[in-house]
Amino acid sequence: MTQTTDFGFREVPRDAKASMVREVFDSVAPKYDVMNDLMSLGLHRAWKQAFVAAIGAGPRETLLDLAAGTGDVAFLAKRRGAGRVILADINAAMLGVGQGRALQKGLAEGLAYVCCDAERLPFPDRSVEKVSMAFGLRNCTDKDAVLREGFRVLRPGGRMHVLEFSRLEIDALRPLYDAWSFKALPAIGARIAKDSESYQYLAESIRMFPDQPTLAGMMERAGFERVKWQNLSGGVVAIHTGWKL
Repeated sequence: MTQTTDFGFREVPRDAKASMVREVFDSVAPKYDVMNDLMSLGLHRAWKQAFVAAIGAGPRETLLDLAAGTGDVAFLAKRRGAGRVILADINAAMLGVGQGRALQKGLAEGLAYVCCDAERLPFPDRSVEKVSMAFGLRNCTDKDAVLREGFRVLRPGGRMHVLEFSRLEIDALRPLYDAWSFKALPAIGARIAKDSESYQYLAESIRMFPDQPTLAGMMERAGFERVKWQNLSGGVVAIHTGWKL
């Protein structure tokens, strides 16, 4: 039997998901940054600031930023003193936008770009001090494999940080949140990016992602210790952190 996995609310062949996700981000790449502002009402900027502060990459450390996309986390990390940042993403179009942004911002020094699958990283064991992944884990087919790879490439004493949409903790806000996710986002996507289906998928993928305790358990099974999470905006997103000891 063909194994299946989720693609939003749909079940698709497991070996087809990566290419389907790549098509989504090929489509949204040109308007990705504008859409992030519209979709989150600008909150994604505060979330990423908090995320990079939690990472705390220093001048002698290398940060591997998975699902780096157009570079928001990498640029913030460099400005906060990270020595070297590797931007890794399976989508070449997104990395291309990120490279252009880095040149415009004068941030090219100390950045490297690698187009690769987070489930099979082309980096040696124990080669980086920090691993980050913002809003990318939910799009991966084998999330456990991504966490295992993050653990593998970390040096002892290193940390992995995951910023991802999670479970809203304020029950009274859930009807409004659902209306925004499933009605407003596809409509905005259709108007701004000329693509409603990709943003319908993105809304659905958020609902399919594990909640805070479940993701913490997944990180522990991958080998991480002292796993904890911090909710932001009432649990709309959460930062999960785990140590390799």
